[in-house]
Amino acid sequence: MNIAVIGLGSMGKRRIRLLKKHFSSHEIVGIEGNYDRAFYSEKEYGIKTFSDLSSTIKSLELHCAFVCTPPITHSEIITGCLNHNIHVFTELNLIKQGYEKNISLAKEQGKVLFLSSTALYREEMKYVIEKVHQTKKNLCYCYHVGQYLPDWHPWESYQSSFFSRKETNGCREILAIELPWILKAFGQVRSLNVITNKVTELNIGFHDYYNIQLMHENGAMGNLIVDVVSREAVRKLEVFGEDIYLEWQGKPDSLREKNLETAQMLPISLYSEIDKIEGYSSTIIENQYLDEMRSFFRILEGKERSVYDFMDDLYTLNLIDTIEGI
Repeated sequence: MNIAVIGLGSMGKRRIRLLKKHFSSHEIVGIEGNYDRAFYSEKEYGIKTFSDLSSTIKSLELHCAFVCTPPITHSEIITGCLNHNIHVFTELNLIKQGYEKNISLAKEQGKVLFLSSTALYREEMKYVIEKVHQTKKNLCYCYHVGQYLPDWHPWESYQSSFFSRKETNGCREILAIELPWILKAFGQVRSLNVITNKVTELNIGFHDYYNIQLMHENGAMGNLIVDVVSREAVRKLEVFGEDIYLEWQGKPDSLREKNLETAQMLPISLYSEIDKIEGYSSTIIENQYLDEMRSFFRILEGKERSVYDFMDDLYTLNLIDTIEGI
């Protein structure tokens, strides 16, 4: 296949690295209007780059595209790809702009419209979901996810990134990443309460701390803390009930489960190999990014169905929109 990676920032580069390493039989090109980013990708990855989708299509027939631009630009790019009969893999959208139109257009064109949801491909989250579904009694959970906003991309000013904009802010992105697996595990939300504020002196127009209490329709209860304040990148999860206790510290070797018969906390080993890139938080590994790309290609071949689609994400984004100040 001929594959275009649209947007050659950090996520676009990640997708190219994984494509070159694991899907080398495909022809990969980049689309990027920023000359420096395009030049870097040509030299680093040995690919051709183009400045826009139209000029790319004139040069070769594209079969699919990875949309890795800032979220606010996704809708128009996705529409353009679908109108040119191109399958789409898109990173998180964060806003609902164009959802109904692009869902309908993908059906009309018979094209795959795949939405990234990396947490659902992470082995620890899959294990937690399975254990929760096996437990018949009501459950509770506490989950804290946070990292100081300037540390997200330390190689550039935080104010130049999409996660510093109110519409696509960092707390909103964390929620869009984490809620899909939480909803998959504990079910849809009946009600929620929020405590939120801005506690840093960062030059941002949104709150940087959210404490969210969730009551799920099945009786599960959760406390979700999301912030861009914590100077240590943190993902700390506890799931507990009469018959279960799980804890996870965000790293791939940190999932533990209590054996209720022996009263011992036992490590849960889920990875035979861990793919890690230097410079990112120790909680971020490449495995789940690769797994969702494999899933996308299997869907193109008709061998698999998506675990999370635009309709699922519409529910998630509507839920996020009910949170005060987000």
